[in-house]
Amino acid sequence: MVTVHVSVPDELSAPLPAELHYDMTDPYAVRLSLGAPATRPVDWVFARSLLMEGLRRPTGTGDVLVIPRHRCHPHSVRIVLRSVAGAALIDIAESAVAAFVQQTVSLVPPGTESLHIDIDRVLAELTGWRD
Repeated sequence: MVTVHVSVPDELSAPLPAELHYDMTDPYAVRLSLGAPATRPVDWVFARSLLMEGLRRPTGTGDVLVIPRHRCHPHSVRIVLRSVAGAALIDIAESAVAAFVQQTVSLVPPGTESLHIDIDRVLAELTGWRD
């Protein structure tokens, strides 16, 4: 669990508990949970490669952008989350993101993700098929 700083338009930045998750059964994705577990956190799922690349340079299009060492928070990574309801800027310590990414890489090195996918399970989930 880490504390992030969340900013939305026309509001002051506020601290919020957050957690990054990685599941080897979904090796291409990471999940960012915002809010305390007891209050039903809001989850955002996006590509692990987006987070990895975002440590080095601004990356992403669409709903999730990752920007390294933002000028307002030079030791943070900024994650921009956008939806039809608006946008939120999430500033999280660069050291926490780098440590998390390193843990995921030690579990599933980049380029080996496909070896960790249970294709039968995925197809069953997509089609609703059961034994």
